[in-house]
Amino acid sequence: MGWFKRIALFALVNVAIMVMVSLILNLLGVGGYRTAQGLDHSALMVFCLVWGMVGSFISLLLSKKIAKWTMGVQIISPSAGGAEGDLVRTVHRLAQAAGLSKMPEVGIYAGQEINAFATGPTKNNSLVAVSEGLLRHMNRDEVEGVLGHEIAHIANGDMVTLTLIQGVVNAFVMYIARVAAYAVSQFMRGDEEEGQGMSHLAYVFTVFFFEMIFGLLGSMVVSAFSRYREYRADAGGARLAGRNKMVAALQKLQAGLQLQDAEGVASMAPFKISSKPSKFAALFSTHPPLSERIARLQKYVV
Repeated sequence: MGWFKRIALFALVNVAIMVMVSLILNLLGVGGYRTAQGLDHSALMVFCLVWGMVGSFISLLLSKKIAKWTMGVQIISPSAGGAEGDLVRTVHRLAQAAGLSKMPEVGIYAGQEINAFATGPTKNNSLVAVSEGLLRHMNRDEVEGVLGHEIAHIANGDMVTLTLIQGVVNAFVMYIARVAAYAVSQFMRGDEEEGQGMSHLAYVFTVFFFEMIFGLLGSMVVSAFSRYREYRADAGGARLAGRNKMVAALQKLQAGLQLQDAEGVASMAPFKISSKPSKFAALFSTHPPLSERIARLQKYVV
């Protein structure tokens, strides 16, 4: 549940900020894109691009704090000894191999699921966290494979890239929603010049409705990029930790998911939400099927 909760909260914060900004600006009549002659599309596009990006970048800036708070991550001191110290040293070794100039924070959080994640607004302000379940069920090589995958996410700048894509999608969603709402307003006004169309409040809620609908469609685009970045992080993990370790980590996850499915347990893991997603659900999945990722890695030349 932990990984899904973190991803869902990140998305919800982004959407909540975007919708909140949209509602406030519309209620205040800010924007200047609705004129007596109709919509000023140039002003509308600038308006949507600016405010569409705001939600994404605020989510990005808060990502590490949100992860620590929601997951209860306990940061490990770089000077720690024992197994925790080994974990920090492994992360730092992989980070140095990836060319990171500042080492990520390393943390552990409670949870029986096999789970790990990397987050943070920049490469120099990042966090790698693993669950107690991952450390309990994976051996040293498998853990290193997972850590290599997460470090690759940081080195690739995936959080920033995903934020930019989310921001652009937000902008399109805001733009199309307002064009659609204006069209509905004009339709309700009819052919009569004295027709008033819908009230300002009704227009605001119509925009909100279309933002929810088009936002759902836009999430397919964001999810498609997320699946692509997982393949890229797998390749990065193979370069940093070794292909065999990366494959072994994915195989352990696959075995765990198959066991959970056989027992009728809902699967939530760091590399995909469900081991058998439907075709429709696959459009919203942020991670490709493990079988496909393993097959790609086995063909990958390090």
